[in-house]
Amino acid sequence: MEAKTGRSELTRAAIIDTALLMAAAEGLESLTIGEVAKRLGMSKSGVFSRVGSREALQAAVIEEYDRRFLQDVFVPAMREPRGLPRLNAIVRLWLRRVDAVESRLGCIYCAGAFEFDDRDGPLRDLLLDGVMRWRATLRRTVLQAVEQGHLRPETDVDQLVFEIDGLFIALMRDARFLRDPRAAERAWKAYERLIRGCLATPADAALPRD
Repeated sequence: MEAKTGRSELTRAAIIDTALLMAAAEGLESLTIGEVAKRLGMSKSGVFSRVGSREALQAAVIEEYDRRFLQDVFVPAMREPRGLPRLNAIVRLWLRRVDAVESRLGCIYCAGAFEFDDRDGPLRDLLLDGVMRWRATLRRTVLQAVEQGHLRPETDVDQLVFEIDGLFIALMRDARFLRDPRAAERAWKAYERLIRGCLATPADAALPRD
């Protein structure tokens, strides 16, 4: 019984992984039980029995993307000291993920924001929760950088968060659509410029990206 359950869980993981690749490249609306089954060489009923409806599959994909984003970016960044070191780590790890993953496969957060911008419903809510959770973490980290004395007390925290987040929208367009191999490098330079304008103690040295 345990072996059967283990195989079923592995199959479900393979289904979600395949669906995640499809959604990143073609959008969440591209997902169908039939197409996922076809790509995996499974029956529709086999896929349905493990993930349920099409909407449940889409929700599972969003949740898995959110989990991977968390593991790749936030979890390791939280090991850094509070303030600017942690903020730098978040941006650095996000850039690394874009280089390794999103530049090839696409970003569900970015694409989903346009795909579901005018569609109310549970999928939009799930995407919105992930994006807002990311923004809240970024805001908290910037605020801690102010509190730690790394950034000036008068720093407009919400404006800085908006501009950092906007860098990654531009990065995704340049990396995916324009296919600019220097997109990540340009994004880091833009981030450096933003931070330099807010530093409590002006510094000439470049921020460490690696």
